[in-house]
Amino acid sequence: MSHFLVLLAAIALDRIVGDPPSLWRRIPHPVVIFGKAIDLFETRLNTASFTGEGRRLNGVVTIIALLVASVVVGQLLTSIFQHLGFIGLLLEIVVVAVFLAQKSLGDHVQAVADGLFQDGLEGGRRAVAMIVGRDPKTLDESGVSRAAIESLSENFADGVVAPALWYAIAGLPGILAYKMLNTADSMIGHKNDRFRDFGWASARLDDLANWPAARVSAVFIALAAAVKLGVPSGRRSLSAALRDSGLHRSPNSGWPEAAMAGALDLQLAGPRVYGGVRVSEPMMHAAGRSDAGPRDILVGIGIFYAACSIMAAFVAATWLAFRLL
Repeated sequence: MSHFLVLLAAIALDRIVGDPPSLWRRIPHPVVIFGKAIDLFETRLNTASFTGEGRRLNGVVTIIALLVASVVVGQLLTSIFQHLGFIGLLLEIVVVAVFLAQKSLGDHVQAVADGLFQDGLEGGRRAVAMIVGRDPKTLDESGVSRAAIESLSENFADGVVAPALWYAIAGLPGILAYKMLNTADSMIGHKNDRFRDFGWASARLDDLANWPAARVSAVFIALAAAVKLGVPSGRRSLSAALRDSGLHRSPNSGWPEAAMAGALDLQLAGPRVYGGVRVSEPMMHAAGRSDAGPRDILVGIGIFYAACSIMAAFVAATWLAFRLL
């Protein structure tokens, strides 16, 4: 069960170091490489020369090929690292840490709070535009703050918990395949005219891959809320997740977002504007406060990091349980 020790070390490394910009300016981040591979297929197989049914089939073939390639690369890296002994163990820790997003996510959301504190609404809008797809010009301070908190909670599930879970289940092949799938969903999983057919398989598989992590992440957030803000906050968080998660258009994102809404006693989701198109959704935890500000972002970040620590403790406990069996 060295798997779990590697994961624990990777969580700690990512928490401390994150994604150093100076490194990724010199070499391409693996997710960038994944994106180029996806583009290679998409530009050739998602053209007007194919029917809608043909593009859907091409999309199925594309994601299967990319996932198989990811598994093969992951297995190859595993074999290489096993032959390198202790050096290989360190390299595997680094690889796993690269695919986690604790510090980078926390830093990006912190930048939104800093922008609001230092430069007011315009500063917050500039920072939040880096992490959400909605039109920042339509957001007031409360909208900017809620958008940052929603992004924090959603990405906790698919940027931290899910890759950790898939590494725990299937090692490097698991985490590489998951990140390839998640990257594909973010690039081609949109329900617009261009990607509705070609990205269908990627979007559906990503929903399936994120199903367990989304629900586990809600539990971690509720536990973190209980630790940071008190037991009543933890209960409210879990209650909101169980009650309101289904209000979200995503089958998964509603779980961590509703849990965070309950933890902060704050309304999240609701009507939003993406690319000039208004998306109307009900508020999660509608009984909560409607006004949000940068201080709410800071409290949310505190809950996020506490949830990451609880996840790490769970990994350590799982390793210890296997050792004692």
